[in-house]
Amino acid sequence: MKSRRQFSKEYKAKVAIEALKGQRTANEIAQEFGIHVSQVNEWKKQLLDGASEVFKRGQERIAVDQESERDRLYQQIGKLQVEVDWLKKKTLLPVGR
Repeated sequence: MKSRRQFSKEYKAKVAIEALKGQRTANEIAQEFGIHVSQVNEWKKQLLDGASEVFKRGQERIAVDQESERDRLYQQIGKLQVEVDWLKKKTLLPVGR
């Protein structure tokens, strides 16, 4: 019984991009990469179907980065507020004590 070959996502992307270029037939690409023609076409289809997700993830990443930056700044504001309150308290004490 033959075991199935596993391909990395980088390998699949390379094959799919070659197919998208349209410079060679799916048969030629399949022969070069040692896979079946239907696999070339399937990976090409998957790449096209998932292409919009590339841009979506970028926007989500920006939103997450902005949220973490905002949280960090709020934390820093809180720390600075505690320092200001402490300094105000210190300056209000009489000098003779």
